[in-house]
Amino acid sequence: MHVLFRLLVLLTTARKRPPVSIFDPISTPMRAMPTDIDIAMHINNGVYFSLFDLGRFELMVRSGAWGVIRKKKWTPVVQAETVTFRKSIVLNQRFTQETRLIGMDDRCIYFEQRMVANGEIYAQATIATRMVSKLGPVANEEIIAAVGEDVPADLVLPEWIERWREDTALPGARRPAPHQWV
Repeated sequence: MHVLFRLLVLLTTARKRPPVSIFDPISTPMRAMPTDIDIAMHINNGVYFSLFDLGRFELMVRSGAWGVIRKKKWTPVVQAETVTFRKSIVLNQRFTQETRLIGMDDRCIYFEQRMVANGEIYAQATIATRMVSKLGPVANEEIIAAVGEDVPADLVLPEWIERWREDTALPGARRPAPHQWV
């Protein structure tokens, strides 16, 4: 993992921060490190996804979901993600990474994540996640029941997400997906 040191620090600091519900938004303070920066002297576009991983991980730790996931030997995976960039975060710049669960469908749990500096959104991502076990995907109902929280009545998945998932989906892992460019 590109951000392994940050993950270890996050494990320590997240447990000291106030507990939250898995449905609460959280803010993770960060700074652009030399390992995040590319030749253009800003955070590399690929690094954003690793930093977003940390935000979702902090949410799982602070909500208690991470303990449940480890006990059940589930593994969180990303199924799809998209990011839009507005401004560059540069070396040594402080920013926060904001994370919130925005909804669920019959397959995925969706998160919106943002990089925010000086009160402005610099980048925003939508991430579709799943939980898998040795037996295959874990149903969202089973995950929510195990975490022990009720889904808020006002948690409604934005309409555009269904179209995004349909328009960008690849065949399932058990179906062929031949590559024929060359």
